[in-house]
Amino acid sequence: MTQYWLFKSEPDEYGIDDLAAESHGIGVWDGIRNYQARNLLRDEVKEGDQVFFYHSSCKQVGIAGTMQVVRAGYPDPAQFDQSSKYFDSKASEQKPRWFCVDVRFEQKFSRVIALSELKELAAESGSPLSDMVLLNQSRLSIQPVSKPQWNYIMALAQQS
Repeated sequence: MTQYWLFKSEPDEYGIDDLAAESHGIGVWDGIRNYQARNLLRDEVKEGDQVFFYHSSCKQVGIAGTMQVVRAGYPDPAQFDQSSKYFDSKASEQKPRWFCVDVRFEQKFSRVIALSELKELAAESGSPLSDMVLLNQSRLSIQPVSKPQWNYIMALAQQS
């Protein structure tokens, strides 16, 4: 059964255009160093899941488009690479600490659906966004999205 997610990235580090430019539009979603987000990548995110690509810490904060998980969680190779900023001396091949997934670019929205707009819409009576994790626990870089929330945001994106 398909699950829905929102993955955050700073576009000056890795944005939706970077993913689209990857060979076959497939990239590694790595560098996650938060245990709650790691657990979701390792245990919950599966091949075929749909994901919103969210741009954070930038001028236009919000949902930039969609991608699909094409490879479920596996040990993040960067944790073993001493030259990587994501190197972790406590990680080993036998006991990896960090996980990543592979994702494929699906679409870039004609506009970024701004966090401020999502907050406004969430305040409306009966909005499926009212309990969206993004609006209640905004710092988590990997977070679940319900199917009604996914459908609502996809309809917003198609109106643009």
